[in-house]
Amino acid sequence: MNDDHRPRRSGTSRVGGDGEVEVFAADEQGEVQVDLERWRELAANVLTDLGVRGAAELSLLFVNAEEIAALNEEYLGSVGPTDVLAFPIDANDVEIAAGPGSSSKGPSRVEPDTSELPLLLGDVVICPEVARAQAPSHAGNLDDEFALLVVHGVLHVMGHDHAEEQEAARMRAEELRLLSAHHWRGPVPEGFRQEHPS
Repeated sequence: MNDDHRPRRSGTSRVGGDGEVEVFAADEQGEVQVDLERWRELAANVLTDLGVRGAAELSLLFVNAEEIAALNEEYLGSVGPTDVLAFPIDANDVEIAAGPGSSSKGPSRVEPDTSELPLLLGDVVICPEVARAQAPSHAGNLDDEFALLVVHGVLHVMGHDHAEEQEAARMRAEELRLLSAHHWRGPVPEGFRQEHPS
């Protein structure tokens, strides 16, 4: 993952309006089979564990190498495909644009209650092709690789980073804690190699 993300609200609960945490997952590639429901559930459990409450939304997208390479170049200025990209949504204020022909607000118009809108957390984009290629030397197997990338991406959306050694150590510890709690549901397996996604 890139090192341009900076912590925003690490350790702080994020609360949306009335409702539940939702993760929208989509598989937009056909090269590697993806269990969408499994990874959607992992992302939702990680968000809840991290203190996200109420109506909050995250998108989890699986794309091909060409698509993630284009996103990598457009948003990070890096050439080539990568394993995971995270796009946090930093804005807390929702602007509601007036429709065509409404030059001003009339006296009887009620201000919308934005507290009832969902909290939009951001997007996590994963490339299964890159995950499959790096899994043996990275997390050890494809299953653990997908889990690591999901957790890693969600942590970035929530404001974690690994640009500096101390941040990286905190993020690795949090990844292991979350993987143990929500992926393995027990201790870290012996064969797991933990490295940060690149």
